[in-house]
Amino acid sequence: MDTQNTSVPPRAQSRNSGKNHPHRRTQRTQTNAHPGGVIHDNARHTTRFTVIGNHLTQHPDLSLLAIGLACHIQSLPTGAAVDIKSLAARFPEGTNRIAAALRELETHGYLSRTRQRTETGRIVTRTVSCNQPRSRHRDRDTPEAAPPKPRATATVPRQKPARPRALPAVPKPAYSSPTLLRTATEILAGLRRTDPRLLLSATDAEHLAPGVAAWLERDLTPTAVRHALTSDLPPEPLRRPAAFLAHRLTAQLPPLPPFRAPEPPPPVRHPLRNCDSCDRGYRGPDPRTCRGCRELRQPTPTAA
Repeated sequence: MDTQNTSVPPRAQSRNSGKNHPHRRTQRTQTNAHPGGVIHDNARHTTRFTVIGNHLTQHPDLSLLAIGLACHIQSLPTGAAVDIKSLAARFPEGTNRIAAALRELETHGYLSRTRQRTETGRIVTRTVSCNQPRSRHRDRDTPEAAPPKPRATATVPRQKPARPRALPAVPKPAYSSPTLLRTATEILAGLRRTDPRLLLSATDAEHLAPGVAAWLERDLTPTAVRHALTSDLPPEPLRRPAAFLAHRLTAQLPPLPPFRAPEPPPPVRHPLRNCDSCDRGYRGPDPRTCRGCRELRQPTPTAA
């Protein structure tokens, strides 16, 4: 950190503000009467040091935490993380105290934080640390508010539009068919008649159709699926109705129907035929003669 300037008196100056310090005169009298203050044993730094002004280290209004935090931030290299979570992980103070100290530094011009959007669409906080308070530095360097010099116009690269967030995954049917998907798409297209907030685009309907098909193959009627998707909607506006429906299709997916044994086939009814012997209509497995003619042709058993 900063070495004490050897040209200043060896004793630290007292606070120049008497606020909240009722014994200021008494302490000054005792210091002059009893010269037992701090004695500096300084060594000149040649590497790894930071110049810190006394206007910060002896600031009359900043708290000790804010002064120490400002000194730490000024000693960090450019690009170091100085957000509240990073500082709370580095020091024992909690996030609330560190956030309050950062607000103190912003109020007195030692720190400025702005929110900016990156090329990928992410919003980040840019922190600028000032070794001089912003108000004093501006008053000293820009007398009488001189107009700024015109800068050369530079071509700013056009930011790419932020890509829309992908929709959550939906269940898939075990056996998808064009007829089943067509019915699912018709159900999704008709949801806006029940609630105008459920207006979907063609891309969203194509993404959600397999999820509706998975419901239909669980022995649910289109009316039951439509009721499950449109009942108990939140009162606030739906910013992403497709994402809401995708979540509901996944979270409320009904179970598969119980296994049912296949029913036996119905008895076979033979077609109506004409008997070759008597020309009478009959139904039977024999394609030529009826039952009566077959019995007449059978030999009669002889008595023993």
